[in-house]
Amino acid sequence: MELNRPENRDVHATRFSFPPIPIDPEGAILLIDKPYRCTSFDIVGKLKNYIKRELKIKMKVGHAGTLDPLATGLMIVCVGSCTKKIESLMGMEKEYTGTFRLGETTSSYDMEKEVNETFPVDHITEQMIHETALRFTGELDQIPPHFSAVKINGKRAYELAREGEEAVIQPKKIVISTFEITKIEMPDVEFRVVCSKGTYIRSLARDFGEALQSGAHLTALRRTKIGTYDVNNAIQVILH
Repeated sequence: MELNRPENRDVHATRFSFPPIPIDPEGAILLIDKPYRCTSFDIVGKLKNYIKRELKIKMKVGHAGTLDPLATGLMIVCVGSCTKKIESLMGMEKEYTGTFRLGETTSSYDMEKEVNETFPVDHITEQMIHETALRFTGELDQIPPHFSAVKINGKRAYELAREGEEAVIQPKKIVISTFEITKIEMPDVEFRVVCSKGTYIRSLARDFGEALQSGAHLTALRRTKIGTYDVNNAIQVILH
């Protein structure tokens, strides 16, 4: 899994197009494999333009759950009458794969921000990593990141964070049904997580590092499933 910093990777991911997509004018559920450095807003906007250009009609377009710009993978986009299904689709379990880097933290809990603190990792064993993962399954209280879309007194948390305000974010109930460690190459730990709606994998990175008496941040993230929908069946966008 790639671990390059964002500035060393393609920052023009909004330069993409869609391959030919058969879309029922009455409505459709589309699976899109979102590329790195592309926003969920980019996907929806480009798809709206694609439909208008190809079908010569305007249709409602909405997604069933965002992905951070630095994440890749499955997005469900609903078109036309299928936008009524968005709420139920958003409630489905989600599966992610990714990588935590131990011994370093950032203010965004991922690679969007620079490393702001380092911690020792020499005391961390593979057994500790596996045992700690078991502590993060079941129903948990999780505090979302400061750089997130959570609303606090009418403002998004990321807006307050960019203004330098230390906002108090209340913990939210989440469920992690699977937290599997798939590879350890210190200081990097690869994982697979199956979790409920509202789970922030960036916050899981923060909490995981703290539980290991160190620090951690997310260096790679890919959403592989939403309910029974699989990224292997998703439309691959064409990058330019």
